[in-house]
Amino acid sequence: MRIVFGVLAALALATTALAQGKRDGDVEYTTQGLTDLLSGQVIEFFDGSRAFYGADGAYEYVYEPGGPPFRGQFTTDGSTVCVTFENGFDRCDMFVDGGGRTVLIIDDGTRFPVRSITPWERGS
Repeated sequence: MRIVFGVLAALALATTALAQGKRDGDVEYTTQGLTDLLSGQVIEFFDGSRAFYGADGAYEYVYEPGGPPFRGQFTTDGSTVCVTFENGFDRCDMFVDGGGRTVLIIDDGTRFPVRSITPWERGS
């Protein structure tokens, strides 16, 4: 019984760690603020993945350098960015300022801190 309880407790802690979501102190962006932050920029995450946000609403995402791009179009609404991919799939995520660091929060609450934001030079 102790083993079962221990396993359940460990799973509960792991689930809590993954589903962190928005935290006290996170500051949401306005629609214009998020558009200004993303448009024409490459957002790089600590896992090496990169999201490309064109000034014209174009979007590309690559899991790893040199990997295939997943393309679509993005829009912003408040602190939320929504992407409609060319394959018909769509998703919405939230960006916040988490204590001076830009953080992406996906639907299940997982937080992805942004490593860097640089200008998107097409073809890069």
